[in-house]
Amino acid sequence: MNSQTQRFTLDGAAGALECALDLPPGAQFDAPRGIALVGHPHPLYGGNMNNKVTQTLVRAFTALGYACARMNFRGVGASGGEHDHGHGETDDMALLAAHMRSTYPGLPLILGGFSFGTFVQSHLQARLQEAGEPATQLVLVGSAAGKWDMAKVPANTLLIHGERDETIPLSAVLTWAGENALPVVVIPEADHFFHRKLNHIKDVVVRWIGNGQANA
Repeated sequence: MNSQTQRFTLDGAAGALECALDLPPGAQFDAPRGIALVGHPHPLYGGNMNNKVTQTLVRAFTALGYACARMNFRGVGASGGEHDHGHGETDDMALLAAHMRSTYPGLPLILGGFSFGTFVQSHLQARLQEAGEPATQLVLVGSAAGKWDMAKVPANTLLIHGERDETIPLSAVLTWAGENALPVVVIPEADHFFHRKLNHIKDVVVRWIGNGQANA
Protein backbone atom coordinates (compact mmCIF):
# COMPACT_ATOMS: atom_id res chain seq x y z
CA MET A 1 0.00 0.00 0.00
CA ASN A 2 1.13 3.56 -0.59
CA SER A 3 1.40 6.11 2.18
CA GLN A 4 -1.94 7.66 1.24
CA THR A 5 -3.92 4.40 1.47
CA GLN A 6 -6.74 4.59 3.99
CA ARG A 7 -7.57 1.42 5.93
CA PHE A 8 -11.07 0.68 7.19
CA THR A 9 -13.17 -2.27 8.34
CA LEU A 10 -16.63 -3.46 7.37
CA ASP A 11 -18.79 -5.88 9.35
CA GLY A 12 -19.36 -8.85 7.04
CA ALA A 13 -21.59 -11.86 7.52
CA ALA A 14 -18.60 -14.03 8.47
CA GLY A 15 -16.71 -11.41 10.48
CA ALA A 16 -14.75 -8.20 10.06
CA LEU A 17 -13.49 -7.38 6.56
CA GLU A 18 -10.17 -5.61 6.18
CA CYS A 19 -10.50 -2.95 3.46
CA ALA A 20 -8.39 -0.25 1.85
CA LEU A 21 -9.25 2.93 -0.03
CA ASP A 22 -6.99 4.82 -2.45
CA LEU A 23 -8.05 8.23 -3.73
CA PRO A 24 -6.93 9.91 -6.95
CA PRO A 25 -4.28 12.62 -6.79
CA GLY A 26 -5.84 15.87 -5.58
CA ALA A 27 -9.01 14.11 -4.41
CA GLN A 28 -8.90 16.06 -1.18
CA PHE A 29 -9.76 19.11 -3.28
CA ASP A 30 -11.69 17.62 -6.21
CA ALA A 31 -14.40 14.98 -6.15
CA PRO A 32 -13.50 11.65 -7.79
CA ARG A 33 -15.08 10.94 -11.19
CA GLY A 34 -16.19 7.48 -10.16
CA ILE A 35 -15.77 4.46 -7.91
CA ALA A 36 -13.72 1.33 -8.61
CA LEU A 37 -13.58 -1.95 -6.69
CA VAL A 38 -10.76 -4.45 -7.18
CA GLY A 39 -10.87 -8.17 -6.32
CA HIS A 40 -7.67 -10.10 -5.56
CA PRO A 41 -6.50 -13.60 -6.63
CA HIS A 42 -7.29 -16.89 -4.90
CA PRO A 43 -6.93 -16.77 -1.09
CA LEU A 44 -5.84 -20.40 -0.82
CA TYR A 45 -2.83 -19.74 -3.07
CA GLY A 46 -1.52 -16.63 -1.34
CA GLY A 47 -3.82 -14.08 -2.93
CA ASN A 48 -4.48 -10.87 -1.02
CA MET A 49 -5.37 -7.24 -1.66
CA ASN A 50 -1.69 -6.27 -1.83
CA ASN A 51 -1.00 -8.57 -4.79
CA LYS A 52 1.03 -6.66 -7.39
CA VAL A 53 -1.52 -7.06 -10.20
CA THR A 54 -4.29 -5.92 -7.86
CA GLN A 55 -2.24 -2.88 -6.89
CA THR A 56 -1.50 -2.15 -10.54
CA LEU A 57 -5.25 -1.96 -11.18
CA VAL A 58 -5.60 0.36 -8.18
CA ARG A 59 -2.93 2.67 -9.60
CA ALA A 60 -4.62 2.68 -13.00
CA PHE A 61 -8.03 3.56 -11.58
CA THR A 62 -6.74 6.29 -9.28
CA ALA A 63 -4.73 7.77 -12.15
CA LEU A 64 -8.03 8.02 -14.02
CA GLY A 65 -9.65 9.85 -11.12
CA TYR A 66 -11.52 6.99 -9.45
CA ALA A 67 -11.81 6.35 -5.71
CA CYS A 68 -10.61 2.75 -5.54
CA ALA A 69 -11.49 0.27 -2.79
CA ARG A 70 -10.43 -3.34 -2.20
CA MET A 71 -10.65 -5.88 0.59
CA ASN A 72 -8.98 -8.99 1.85
CA PHE A 73 -11.38 -11.83 1.18
CA ARG A 74 -12.56 -14.07 4.01
CA GLY A 75 -9.74 -15.64 5.97
CA VAL A 76 -7.05 -13.40 4.48
CA GLY A 77 -5.07 -10.91 6.56
CA ALA A 78 -7.31 -9.36 9.22
CA SER A 79 -10.55 -10.46 7.51
CA GLY A 80 -12.59 -12.99 9.45
CA GLY A 81 -14.27 -16.15 8.23
CA GLU A 82 -13.07 -18.87 5.89
CA HIS A 83 -12.76 -19.19 2.13
CA ASP A 84 -16.25 -19.72 0.65
CA HIS A 85 -15.44 -20.61 -2.97
CA GLY A 86 -16.64 -17.24 -4.27
CA HIS A 87 -20.14 -17.28 -2.80
CA GLY A 88 -19.49 -15.44 0.46
CA GLU A 89 -16.79 -13.39 -1.24
CA THR A 90 -19.40 -12.06 -3.67
CA ASP A 91 -21.62 -11.16 -0.71
CA ASP A 92 -18.72 -9.31 0.89
CA MET A 93 -17.83 -7.46 -2.31
CA ALA A 94 -21.49 -6.42 -2.61
CA LEU A 95 -21.21 -4.98 0.89
CA LEU A 96 -18.14 -3.00 -0.16
CA ALA A 97 -19.98 -1.75 -3.25
CA ALA A 98 -22.89 -0.58 -1.12
CA HIS A 99 -20.50 1.16 1.27
CA MET A 100 -18.70 2.98 -1.54
CA ARG A 101 -21.94 3.99 -3.25
CA SER A 102 -23.18 5.39 0.04
CA THR A 103 -19.91 7.27 0.58
CA TYR A 104 -19.81 8.62 -3.00
CA PRO A 105 -23.47 8.74 -4.10
CA GLY A 106 -24.35 9.07 -7.76
CA LEU A 107 -20.95 8.14 -9.17
CA PRO A 108 -20.41 5.44 -11.82
CA LEU A 109 -18.97 2.14 -10.64
CA ILE A 110 -16.23 0.04 -12.24
CA LEU A 111 -15.49 -3.52 -11.12
CA GLY A 112 -11.93 -4.75 -11.57
CA GLY A 113 -10.40 -8.07 -10.67
CA PHE A 114 -7.47 -10.40 -11.14
CA SER A 115 -7.75 -14.20 -11.48
CA PHE A 116 -10.15 -15.46 -8.76
CA GLY A 117 -11.18 -11.82 -8.31
CA THR A 118 -12.60 -11.82 -11.85
CA PHE A 119 -14.90 -14.71 -10.92
CA VAL A 120 -16.17 -12.77 -7.90
CA GLN A 121 -16.67 -9.56 -9.86
CA SER A 122 -18.53 -11.27 -12.70
CA HIS A 123 -21.05 -12.65 -10.21
CA LEU A 124 -21.31 -9.33 -8.41
CA GLN A 125 -22.11 -7.65 -11.72
CA ALA A 126 -24.83 -10.23 -12.39
CA ARG A 127 -26.32 -9.48 -8.97
CA LEU A 128 -26.14 -5.72 -9.51
CA GLN A 129 -27.67 -6.11 -12.97
CA GLU A 130 -30.59 -8.05 -11.51
CA ALA A 131 -31.09 -5.28 -8.95
CA GLY A 132 -31.13 -2.66 -11.71
CA GLU A 133 -27.91 -0.95 -10.62
CA PRO A 134 -25.07 -2.55 -12.61
CA ALA A 135 -21.49 -1.34 -12.81
CA THR A 136 -20.77 0.64 -15.96
CA GLN A 137 -17.61 -1.33 -16.74
CA LEU A 138 -15.71 -4.49 -15.84
CA VAL A 139 -11.92 -4.81 -16.14
CA LEU A 140 -10.89 -8.46 -15.82
CA VAL A 141 -7.20 -9.39 -15.77
CA GLY A 142 -6.15 -13.03 -15.97
CA SER A 143 -9.81 -13.97 -16.25
CA ALA A 144 -10.87 -17.18 -14.53
CA ALA A 145 -12.76 -18.44 -17.59
CA GLY A 146 -12.42 -22.20 -17.93
CA LYS A 147 -11.29 -22.52 -14.30
CA TRP A 148 -14.37 -21.26 -12.45
CA ASP A 149 -17.92 -20.69 -13.64
CA MET A 150 -17.85 -17.06 -14.74
CA ALA A 151 -21.14 -15.20 -14.90
CA LYS A 152 -22.13 -13.48 -18.13
CA VAL A 153 -20.55 -10.03 -18.40
CA PRO A 154 -21.41 -6.92 -20.46
CA ALA A 155 -20.22 -6.44 -24.04
CA ASN A 156 -17.97 -3.53 -23.03
CA THR A 157 -15.97 -5.65 -20.56
CA LEU A 158 -12.21 -5.22 -20.88
CA LEU A 159 -10.35 -8.54 -20.79
CA ILE A 160 -6.57 -8.51 -20.39
CA HIS A 161 -4.66 -11.80 -20.50
CA GLY A 162 -1.08 -12.98 -20.69
CA GLU A 163 0.03 -14.84 -23.79
CA ARG A 164 1.92 -17.39 -21.71
CA ASP A 165 -0.47 -17.68 -18.76
CA GLU A 166 0.34 -21.06 -17.21
CA THR A 167 -2.53 -20.98 -14.68
CA ILE A 168 -5.47 -20.03 -16.91
CA PRO A 169 -4.56 -20.81 -20.54
CA LEU A 170 -5.19 -18.09 -23.07
CA SER A 171 -7.02 -20.65 -25.22
CA ALA A 172 -9.67 -21.12 -22.52
CA VAL A 173 -10.21 -17.38 -22.22
CA LEU A 174 -10.43 -16.95 -25.99
CA THR A 175 -13.06 -19.69 -26.15
CA TRP A 176 -15.14 -18.06 -23.42
CA ALA A 177 -14.66 -14.61 -24.93
CA GLY A 178 -15.72 -15.90 -28.35
CA GLU A 179 -18.89 -17.39 -26.92
CA ASN A 180 -19.70 -14.00 -25.40
CA ALA A 181 -18.48 -11.81 -28.29
CA LEU A 182 -15.83 -10.14 -26.12
CA PRO A 183 -12.49 -8.77 -27.35
CA VAL A 184 -9.34 -9.78 -25.49
CA VAL A 185 -6.21 -7.67 -25.09
CA VAL A 186 -3.29 -10.13 -25.10
CA ILE A 187 0.00 -9.07 -23.50
CA PRO A 188 2.82 -10.80 -25.41
CA GLU A 189 5.14 -13.06 -23.37
CA ALA A 190 3.24 -12.32 -20.15
CA ASP A 191 2.67 -15.10 -17.60
CA HIS A 192 -0.23 -15.31 -15.15
CA PHE A 193 1.28 -12.81 -12.74
CA PHE A 194 2.52 -10.47 -15.49
CA HIS A 195 6.12 -10.48 -14.26
CA ARG A 196 7.88 -7.46 -15.79
CA LYS A 197 4.68 -6.66 -17.72
CA LEU A 198 2.65 -4.80 -15.09
CA ASN A 199 3.07 -1.46 -16.85
CA HIS A 200 1.18 -2.88 -19.83
CA ILE A 201 -1.88 -3.54 -17.66
CA LYS A 202 -1.96 0.04 -16.41
CA ASP A 203 -1.38 1.46 -19.89
CA VAL A 204 -4.22 -0.58 -21.41
CA VAL A 205 -6.69 0.31 -18.66
CA VAL A 206 -5.84 4.01 -18.74
CA ARG A 207 -6.17 4.16 -22.53
CA TRP A 208 -9.38 2.12 -22.64
CA ILE A 209 -11.25 4.07 -19.97
CA GLY A 210 -9.59 7.39 -20.70
CA ASN A 211 -10.69 7.18 -24.34
CA GLY A 212 -14.29 6.57 -23.35
CA GLN A 213 -14.39 2.87 -24.15
CA ALA A 214 -16.01 2.22 -20.78
CA ASN A 215 -19.23 3.77 -21.99
CA ALA A 216 -19.14 2.41 -25.53
